[in-house]
Amino acid sequence: MTLLHLDDFEAGQVFELGQYSFTQDEILTFATEFDPQPFHIDEAAAAQSNYGGLIASGWHTGSVFMRLLVNGLLHRCASMGSPGVDELRWLAPVRPGDTLTARLEIEDVRTSKSKPDRGFVTTRAVLTNQVNIDVLTLRAPLMIQRQVTT
Repeated sequence: MTLLHLDDFEAGQVFELGQYSFTQDEILTFATEFDPQPFHIDEAAAAQSNYGGLIASGWHTGSVFMRLLVNGLLHRCASMGSPGVDELRWLAPVRPGDTLTARLEIEDVRTSKSKPDRGFVTTRAVLTNQVNIDVLTLRAPLMIQRQVTT
């Protein structure tokens, strides 16, 4: 497999990263361990909340996006990690049975000024549910190695 390097990216490119379906059991398991708020772990309490039912933790949704990003793109890139996330928004609840589709758009590509062997790809991601509602948006730079020429 040929790895994608910085010079293989350009603004405007779009990558479809795949889909993921949430089950009630995994929502409960993740939230019990990492985000045990009542609307994530207790069906009765969730029904009385402003959400009207059990919802996935936003951190669970973000973790699912990360898995889709790795499977759909990063596994075939000369990725060097990321310096962080610039923006993360949870726009709508994710419920048991929801199937999310991930999409990544390249907004900008630039070579590092201090380390010319790498650069940054600014990305904007959207997770959309099965009824075409955006549930998560994320903007983050990815650090990608440049092609080594000899």
